[in-house]
Amino acid sequence: MPGLDLSFRMHAERTPNPNSIKWVLSQPVVEGVAAAHFDAAPSPAVSPMAAALFAVAGVHGVFFGPSFVTVTKADDIEWADLAQPIVEAIKSWAESGEPALGPDYQPPAASEGESGEVVARIIEILENEIRPYVAMDGGEITFAGYRDGVVEVYLQGSCSGCPSSTVTLKAGIESRLREEIPEVREVVAL
Repeated sequence: MPGLDLSFRMHAERTPNPNSIKWVLSQPVVEGVAAAHFDAAPSPAVSPMAAALFAVAGVHGVFFGPSFVTVTKADDIEWADLAQPIVEAIKSWAESGEPALGPDYQPPAASEGESGEVVARIIEILENEIRPYVAMDGGEITFAGYRDGVVEVYLQGSCSGCPSSTVTLKAGIESRLREEIPEVREVVAL
């Protein structure tokens, strides 16, 4: 077929969150930032791709990773009704050649808190050990702060609202950080 572009590929992967699907693309989605999360429709100047995805009725959240897009739906909508419009929105974005994040995008600022060696060790474990596992399921964990033994994180993408996120947070993330860093008493999601 003349004009058929076989360089772009995409497939869907289920996540532990039944309301989220991870769409893995054969091209980068975001560059220059680790990830981006939207709980509401942004303007196209902030994110042309997220704006297009939120235009699909029933889309409740959009998360961009390096080469994937996690879409979270509302509880009362079925994936069978959303899949095709989501695929079309992603393909349209890929064909446009425009970046997923527009010129008005501003990454969220990390909260203030303690710093130093403990924070550096927390961030190292989150980045090198925990984040890759969370990303495999279409999610993201971001360090938000550390105060008085309490680590604050943002859970985004498929992790946001996932029924198993509390177990992941307490049994996985918190136990791993407490094992390595005795100063850590608790991990909470913001």
